[in-house]
Amino acid sequence: MRTNLQRRTALLDAAIEVLAGEGARGLTFRAVDAEAKTPVGTASNYFANRDELLTQTAERVYERWMPDEATWAAAAKGPRDTAKVTALMRELVGRITAFRGGYLAMLELRLEATRRPELRAVLTKRVRADMDANIAYHLEQGMPGDATSVKLLMLALNWLIVETLTLPELFTPEEVDDLVVKAVERVTTPGTVQGAF
Repeated sequence: MRTNLQRRTALLDAAIEVLAGEGARGLTFRAVDAEAKTPVGTASNYFANRDELLTQTAERVYERWMPDEATWAAAAKGPRDTAKVTALMRELVGRITAFRGGYLAMLELRLEATRRPELRAVLTKRVRADMDANIAYHLEQGMPGDATSVKLLMLALNWLIVETLTLPELFTPEEVDDLVVKAVERVTTPGTVQGAF
């Protein structure tokens, strides 16, 4: 099996686009080769089977979602207040929605994970690690709210992203921004979550 990292990455990026455009049923080695514009048989040289392709594609989506150095540097500056959390959540929603194919591919992978225990285990481990890292960062930085606040924000904003990407006419960009602001306010300000319903 070949180990050209650049080619493997290009194949995984192609797999993301195939998943986003064709769904899990459309993800074949041949479709990945066509999307990557590589000779037929290239993807099968890099991935032992479809399960390996699926799990490594999930990891690649997360790699591409990671903030860059400038984002990390900006996150470390300024006061630790609701405005800071709001700015971080705006950046997060913007970064995730900008990679539309990645999020749609991840939705396909989540559905496929209901049928593939190995993929479900990989995604569960990855999402748990992501959640734990976000909670740790939030608490270590002294941001308002607690671990539950972070979990609620993750759940709320994930669904907001789903709505934004799958039904783009549902909310205007201004409404999306307002929902981010309100979500942060309500989960980080003591006593407001109950009154929100």
